[in-house]
Amino acid sequence: MNPIWKPNVTVAAVVERDGKFLVVEEETDDGVRFNQPAGHLDEGESLVAACARETLEESAWHFAPSALIGIYQWPRPAGDITYLRFAFCGELGGHEAGRALDAGILRALWLTPAELEANRDRHRSPLVMQCVADYLAGRRFPLELIRHYS
Repeated sequence: MNPIWKPNVTVAAVVERDGKFLVVEEETDDGVRFNQPAGHLDEGESLVAACARETLEESAWHFAPSALIGIYQWPRPAGDITYLRFAFCGELGGHEAGRALDAGILRALWLTPAELEANRDRHRSPLVMQCVADYLAGRRFPLELIRHYS
């Protein structure tokens, strides 16, 4: 057992509009993949603030988390990294057309659940479809479940 092991804490936004979900197409070590707007928690940042920030940086959409969909622990098959993902749903705000997206993000787009399913082999991880499935199943937990002390 590795005494200094720790998971990578990430956040993800599950954003639905008119039956379609906001996803980003991004360059990864495994090629171009689909993911929710997602990223790592920064030092001193709350999970909710991280989710809003990452959504804006990766998609140019403002997003205000209103509920936690779930917490997901996923060790990559290579065994080198374990992700601890906090997935949120919430309110979509305005779009900043022309805003530069994070490095590695090719574009943001809207896909139906069927389109996401048809492209499962291009998902960054199995968490992409699981988060959508949990959202569609109505899983919602209040943000008060998460306590942030600054």
